[in-house]
Amino acid sequence: MARQHGALRPDPSAAKTVYRRTGANGTEDLGVARTRILEKTSRISVLEPTVVKEWIRERQQHGIDQHDEVWEGVYVVPPLANNSHQALVGGLNAVFHEVVFIGGRGQVFPGANISARRIGWEQNFRCPDIVVVLKDGLAIDCITHWWGGPDFLVEIESPKDETEEKIPFYSKLKVRELLIIHRDTRQLRLYRHNGQELALVKPSRFQGGQWLLSEVVPLAFRRRTGRGGPHIELRRTDSKSGAWSI
Repeated sequence: MARQHGALRPDPSAAKTVYRRTGANGTEDLGVARTRILEKTSRISVLEPTVVKEWIRERQQHGIDQHDEVWEGVYVVPPLANNSHQALVGGLNAVFHEVVFIGGRGQVFPGANISARRIGWEQNFRCPDIVVVLKDGLAIDCITHWWGGPDFLVEIESPKDETEEKIPFYSKLKVRELLIIHRDTRQLRLYRHNGQELALVKPSRFQGGQWLLSEVVPLAFRRRTGRGGPHIELRRTDSKSGAWSI
């Protein structure tokens, strides 16, 4: 039988029928083509629940599901945190630990589950990168999660993640302040609850520069650039000294 470019035909030499596509540059196994398709795919939709649940169980067994979330019954897996993401969380957690926890103001967590539900919270919760709960805060510790809005949250924004879609959820929980930091550019956005929603806060004059000033914790934030690339500066705004660069 004549071979035609682009035609599909069984490979008689294979132990099982493997379809190959003959092209101008030779013969290619469709399995290789499928692998290439997967590598170029930016978003995957799997409509078979059994496959997805088995994959999630594997994540749970390997302990890599700590930052997975559920949005109204929909299981959400965020992008894998890279070294830059982890460095930001580690540095910020150290600062908040000193200012909030050592300062006797409250508790600090490098990630915790928060929900609007005391019971059945597993159906709708988020896991921010930094969670601050002050002593006089309204969030209730349910051991597995915080019920209600913590006082201050930090979200590290990664390319193609869904940080933006979390803001209405945090508004509904009445989170007092939310700081969003872009992982790569170090761009900062501070939101403050105005009684109806989380609204963007404008920079204010502080120590000769423009800073984002928190009203919840005694800290100011700003983005700076240098030879090593962009970074974040933090300074205490109370009577104690303290300055950090992350």
